[in-house]
Amino acid sequence: MAATRVTTEQAIAEVEWPTLVFFAGLFVMVGALVETGVIGTVSDRVVTLTDGDLRLTTMLLLWGSAAISAIVDNIPYVATMSPIVSDLVNATGGDGTSQVLWWALAVGADLGGNATAVGAAANVVVLGIAARNRTPISFWEFTRYGLVVTFVTVLASVPYFWVRYLI
Repeated sequence: MAATRVTTEQAIAEVEWPTLVFFAGLFVMVGALVETGVIGTVSDRVVTLTDGDLRLTTMLLLWGSAAISAIVDNIPYVATMSPIVSDLVNATGGDGTSQVLWWALAVGADLGGNATAVGAAANVVVLGIAARNRTPISFWEFTRYGLVVTFVTVLASVPYFWVRYLI
C-alpha cells in the first residue's frame, strides 16, 4: 500500500472476507481432528482394511481422495492425509513402488476439488467474485457440472496409475 495510492479502506473493501473466514474455520477443524487422534485412528483402519495391497490402497486413496476433496477443501485435506499416506507407504513396503500412494493422494485431491464449489480454494474465490459482480453461480449449479468433470478425469487417471505404477 505504501507504493500505491490505494487507501487502507479500499484495500480492506477488496478482501474476500467470507473466503478467509471459511478457510480459517476449515483449518481449525483439521487441526482438531489431528489433536483428538481421529487421524491416527483413520490411518490404522485404512492399513487394516487394505492389508498392504498396493493396488487396492492406490485405488482407494485415489477415489477416496476425490470424493472427500469434493466436500472438504483439498489443501487441508492433503495436509490431514499426509501422516496417513506416510503410514500407508510404510505398510505397503516403503519402497519406490509404494510412492505411488503420494501420487494417488495428489491426483485424487486435485481432481476431486473440481466436484463442488467448496472443493478447492479457487472455486470459493471465483464464486465470491462472481456474486460480487452480480453473476452468482449457485452451489448446485456448480456441482451439476463439477461432478461430471471430476468423475471423468479421475476415471481417466486410473489407466495411467495401472500402467505407470501397478503392472
